[in-house]
Amino acid sequence: MWAVPLLFLLFFFYLPLGAIFRYGLGGGAGASSYDLTAIWRPVGFTLFQAGLSTLLTLLIGLPTAYLFARFQFPGKRLLWVLSTLPFILPTVVVAASFNALAGPRGVLNVALMGLFGLDQPPIHMINTLGAILAAHVFYNTSIVIRMVAAAWARQDLHLVQAAQVLGASPLRTLREVTLPLLRPVILAASLLVFLFDFTSFGVVLLLGGPAFATIEVEIYTQALHMLNLSQASLLSIIQLGITLILTVVYSRFSIDSLVPVTPRSPENAERRRLSPSSRLIMGILIAAMIVLFASPLAALGARSVTRLEAERGQRGEVQYGLTLDYYRELFINRQGTLFFASPIEAARNSLGYAMATVIISVTLGFLAATALTRRAALNRWIDPLFMLPLGASAVTLGLGFILVFNRPPFNLGNSFLLLPVAHSLVALPFVVRTLHPALGSIPAGLRQAATVLGATPFRVWREVDLPIISRAALIAATFAFTISLGEFGATTFLARPEFPTLPVAIFRSLSRPGALNYGQAMAMATILMATCGLGILLIEKLRLPGTDQNA
Repeated sequence: MWAVPLLFLLFFFYLPLGAIFRYGLGGGAGASSYDLTAIWRPVGFTLFQAGLSTLLTLLIGLPTAYLFARFQFPGKRLLWVLSTLPFILPTVVVAASFNALAGPRGVLNVALMGLFGLDQPPIHMINTLGAILAAHVFYNTSIVIRMVAAAWARQDLHLVQAAQVLGASPLRTLREVTLPLLRPVILAASLLVFLFDFTSFGVVLLLGGPAFATIEVEIYTQALHMLNLSQASLLSIIQLGITLILTVVYSRFSIDSLVPVTPRSPENAERRRLSPSSRLIMGILIAAMIVLFASPLAALGARSVTRLEAERGQRGEVQYGLTLDYYRELFINRQGTLFFASPIEAARNSLGYAMATVIISVTLGFLAATALTRRAALNRWIDPLFMLPLGASAVTLGLGFILVFNRPPFNLGNSFLLLPVAHSLVALPFVVRTLHPALGSIPAGLRQAATVLGATPFRVWREVDLPIISRAALIAATFAFTISLGEFGATTFLARPEFPTLPVAIFRSLSRPGALNYGQAMAMATILMATCGLGILLIEKLRLPGTDQNA
């Protein structure tokens, strides 16, 4: 079962990874002249912004996790899905959402310019550190909410009540009882958030501007703009080393965080009789969540159907109205060039790549997950090798593909296969981790009974295994589909100019001047947001019976 997935990883992951090490450690052209400033400056800024983003995410995520763990209120399920949606959104959609909210043509600037008759937008958020931090908090708060709320909801309330009976104040109870029990899961969530902030690419590229370059952005700049592959490779090695360390530490804390306290049903832990102060706190938290999660997404949808008129009224206010022109323009090639791809063609490309990614990742993931369910000493050594792509960023993956597959003997640079293969490498660990528990839950007695009754191995799989794992398989396929649809890092390296994906088309439109390009970017981002939203709703709908909603 391991043979095919391992051959896939060896050829498409470890071979490019080896090429990166060869170029970065002295084997590539120009490797002897590294610009140390261009190396340590992005490394330092990456660590700084990731640490600050993680701190802000915890400040917002921990109180919100308490809200979901301890309170029952109308619309809780809807708010739960709303808090989950940002994490599954592509980074280009997140960047487009904040651009639509507070960019030069964003909803807030348009409203203020119209209200006060201003000629220039008063809010300058794009190309600032604040924009990066806000987008990271928006993007990663759901990690803290899901991980911490699950553990908080299952804590034994008798421990808290015992502390209160002994005279402990609520603050002391939180400090000496609740937080020590939650410390492993909080540390695990913090490390995971830091890892995602550390490897952030699309958000920093689109919202940070040239003054704020993280390691990933610097790899992109050195490889594609300055053609300095050796420096880009060295940066990739540094980033890979740091992410691997973070991944190992996260695995340690995630194992500790899985140790339950006294298991309790989340429904039993929720407070139904609320004091006035609790109601006030709950109302403030709900309002803050709606502002944080809903306002950028609502601004994106509104800006995709809003046209700013060129003329102004007598008082100087900006005139605007509803329109579907930006969506209609998605089907038109106004440049009339042979190598120009209209946005709708980019959407078709993305759908084709996503379907190919689903086929590749689910097939390989099923083989690997099946092998993991078998008791074999080999699994201890192969499983970490199979999960290693989680420690490599998509930008590093794209750089490795350029180094290996753009020259003989593996000249696949013009092949349409490379993009779904790269997307599959990103999605494969998630698929395996989704399928493995379902395959491991199949009772061996059912298979044996079917075999005794004369069923062939294929019929046993079709009539016993498949009905049990079908829901998990559909969830895994949905994950792979949405990951491929929004993947941006590796795609910027591998997508051919005449065959862009939807995230690349959004990036191009946002980078070009003109109201039409901006409106098309908003329309494409809205379509991508709606598709990913349907994906998360499907995942929530197909949740396996008996699983906790906070898991």
